[in-house]
Amino acid sequence: MIRLLLFLAVVFLLGLGFAWLADRPGDMVVTLDGYQYQVSLMAAAAGLTGLVAAMMLTWWLIKSIWNSPYTIARHFRARRRDRGYQALSTGIIAAGAGDAAKARQMNKQAAKLINADQEPLIHLLEAQSLALEGNVEGAREKYESMIDDPEMRLLGLRGLYLEAVRLGDKAAARHYAARAADVAPQLVWASDSTLEEHVEDGDWDGALKLLDAQKGTTGRETVNRRRGVLLTAKAMAIFDTDPAGARTAALEANRLLPAFAPAAVIAARALFRGDETRKGAKLLEAAWKEEPQREVGDLYVHARPGDATLDRLNRARKLMAMRQNNVESSLLVARAALDAQDYTLAREEAEAAIRMQPREGGYLLLADIEEAQTGDEGRVRQWLARAVRAPRDPAWVADGFVSEHWAPVSPVTGKLDAFEWRAPVEQLGPLIEQGDDALAIRERPAVAAPVEALTIDEDGDAPGEIALDSEDEADIIDAEEPADPAAPPRMPDDPGVDPKAAAKQSRRFRLF
Repeated sequence: MIRLLLFLAVVFLLGLGFAWLADRPGDMVVTLDGYQYQVSLMAAAAGLTGLVAAMMLTWWLIKSIWNSPYTIARHFRARRRDRGYQALSTGIIAAGAGDAAKARQMNKQAAKLINADQEPLIHLLEAQSLALEGNVEGAREKYESMIDDPEMRLLGLRGLYLEAVRLGDKAAARHYAARAADVAPQLVWASDSTLEEHVEDGDWDGALKLLDAQKGTTGRETVNRRRGVLLTAKAMAIFDTDPAGARTAALEANRLLPAFAPAAVIAARALFRGDETRKGAKLLEAAWKEEPQREVGDLYVHARPGDATLDRLNRARKLMAMRQNNVESSLLVARAALDAQDYTLAREEAEAAIRMQPREGGYLLLADIEEAQTGDEGRVRQWLARAVRAPRDPAWVADGFVSEHWAPVSPVTGKLDAFEWRAPVEQLGPLIEQGDDALAIRERPAVAAPVEALTIDEDGDAPGEIALDSEDEADIIDAEEPADPAAPPRMPDDPGVDPKAAAKQSRRFRLF
């Protein structure tokens, strides 16, 4: 575009010049060797312009002829290079699709057409082709050769990392990730792997330092989330050995993640230890308003160890007022009322919790209330039987692993911040079968909650049963009839129940 504008400007100026000469007639006289030549001024200007144009055209022709061998060679080189890059692109697509034969063919063709020293992608395609062909050692050697080249170092480390992950060599994968993170901390795959390694080793300061290096490349919300998780884990780890450091880390974690229950719990514990009960209680109240959890409520109720049971009950009621019509609120008040021996209130709140959401914890609490208030073993075992078949309480779940307490990484995959507070997928516990001399245990398959109800079968020979005792003619619990949380518990004199055998197993159900 600029060249076109310049050309038009030159033509315009020439036109102006000739127009100016045309308005001013005159002659130009040239004397040469005794002869005198006279022409008009316009003719002289046109001839001079034509002479300059002819000289320029002649120079262009001579230059083109002189450079023609190089121009022809450059044309063929460009054509060869285009064919090579086309082969390289086709080979990379084939490697991504898992076509080993096509990738190898295109790699050989690209290597012939393009200088491998000038194009690192040829080395990458060759390494991928070797890996697809099952030549793991050859692929590893090719990636290692890339590490010596500063331009390809990260590419080689990435390839070695992926190969180690594919082979399940976690130590080697983290080694290559750490080397890449040292060179380029902005690489997410390298930083995440190295971060998980620091966490597993308990190197919280190293993990936080590495996280700070990601601030420019990772979103602010993600960095704050991870920093809060790491600070929470650090405070938990040094809580007994470094109280001041734990308090600082916990308070910063709570500032970054006010609704994160583990951060609020560890921060409140640190404040309670320093006799800052009111400040710690404020943190727990904020966390409870966001998402009620049993650990938060229990710590709040027992904030002052010297409180009477009625004082703890009042504190539980205070939390309940913040989140009314909530299962955790009702269960918290019910537990506090049980400790205060207010069995009527405890039963009312436990039953209210079950009406809102029938689950294991509510039935177990009713069993405790029944045992403390009436001591009726028959009713106790019926509540326990319902607890066995009820959906499980919310817990910390990560990669299928269920834990009562939060942890910074998943014990299955080692992933940071993998635990979530939710109801785990319902899974029945081990079936206990009665044998001649010992109890054999076999696993039940996992099923989606809610599971079928359990009833007592006197025959003792139905499939899918749990033997309650090793004595002769033990009662069996069979998953056949649907659960009805609103129905009253079956009394000991109901058909199908052996009070003696069931009473012996009233505590065994708690294992589930």
